[in-house]
Parts: sequence; structure tokens; C-alpha cells
Amino acid sequence: MPVIAFNHFNIRTPRSLMEHVRAFYCDVIGLEEGYRPNVSAHGYWLYLGDLPVLHLMEWQDAPSNDLVPRGYLDHVAFSCEGLSQMTNQLDVLGVNYRRRDFPVQGKAFTQLILEDPVGNGVELNFVGET
Repeated sequence: MPVIAFNHFNIRTPRSLMEHVRAFYCDVIGLEEGYRPNVSAHGYWLYLGDLPVLHLMEWQDAPSNDLVPRGYLDHVAFSCEGLSQMTNQLDVLGVNYRRRDFPVQGKAFTQLILEDPVGNGVELNFVGET
């Protein structure tokens, strides 16, 4: 049976960081909080349009220090529009990012590379904008 679509990614986080992670993905990335089934673990489902693409879930047995391993997930990427608005928003919010510009199939391609509050890589991709 073939894979037909991306469904979601899940981030486990200690409760003490949960609101920072939710705010990052809503206020910085632009996802919206929406319906989440009544499950025992505290968390949120964050939507891109009608799709709950990010599930946030409390990590009750998280290490008690700041040395939480990142694991093998390098980053998640989003296709975006509005490059200048996004860079302005990141600057206003004080979010550090790195910008990479290069052509892809004859079109300008820009990546904004940043990290969420728990250290996951986030890539914002813009095509045809400078």
C-alpha cells in the first residue's frame, strides 16, 4: 500500500516548555490551535488549514536537566509565502534565524532556518521571492 500523504509530526515536551512550543508554532510559524481528542496526556493539535499537522504532547518522564537529546530528526520544513513579512515578524519577535538564498530550477529559492524552543530544526521555504 503506497504512502499517499503526510499526516503529522509529534513533539514531546515537558509541561514547563509546552506553552513556549505552542506559542512558537502559532505565533512564529502561523499554525492554529484546533480540535484535539480528549486524551490523557496534556497537549495541543496545531493545524495548517484543515490538517492537524503538529501534535504537541506532554513528556512526563522528560530528563530533569537541560540536556535533552535531539535525536535523529534534523528539521521539519514548511512551504511559505510572504518572505519579507516573515523576516520582519522573526526580527520583531527576536527569533534567531539563518537565511540561505539560491536558485532552484531558475527561480529564486530562500530558506529561513531556525529552531523551536526545544531545539528542533525548522525550515521555512519561499519560492520566487527575494
